[in-house]
Amino acid sequence: MKAFPEDLAEKPVPISKSWREDIKKAVDVMWQGGVILYPTDTIWGIGCDATNEKAVKRIYEIKQRIDSKALICLTDSDAKLAYYVRDIPNIAWDLIDLSVKPLTIVFDQARNLAPNLLAEDGSVGIRVTREPFSKELCFRMRKMIVSTSANISGQPAPTCFDDIAPELLEAVDYVCTSRRNEHNPAASSVIRLRPNGEVSIIRK
Repeated sequence: MKAFPEDLAEKPVPISKSWREDIKKAVDVMWQGGVILYPTDTIWGIGCDATNEKAVKRIYEIKQRIDSKALICLTDSDAKLAYYVRDIPNIAWDLIDLSVKPLTIVFDQARNLAPNLLAEDGSVGIRVTREPFSKELCFRMRKMIVSTSANISGQPAPTCFDDIAPELLEAVDYVCTSRRNEHNPAASSVIRLRPNGEVSIIRK
């Protein structure tokens, strides 16, 4: 599937040379269908091109997780949501703008994404990141990026890079070098947003 139209993408954020090089390597790997480990706006995540069905399948295999459980996607701009979600309630924009902590919204009627990424009902969880590294990564990728916790299914999610299991580090195609010394145990809040504007809290 093609990348998101560049004319609607936000401008890149100022980043260091080392981050820029790290992001370039990660993007190159994902464009070739590879899987990466990277720091997000919450915990470290396993990622790939969210439109690449084979790459998404590899993530399920790496996490030893059944593919009936949907994966979350990360993007750098709420302007991109309409490209991936058919019907976005107006309240979504306020929820994104006013959220104090990272917020994942589960939308109905997802589109332009790998089919095996979605839940059985066709919904998808999407988070707009404001954190500089992951925001720039998404901007440079020009597609949604899968963002699922860097752990084997059923095991604790990592609170820092050192918590990531060695077998995961070996299973992916690229491990980002940036932000490895940070400690960020906070997961995102998760809500379900229906086309009629009804909101259900899944995780606070």
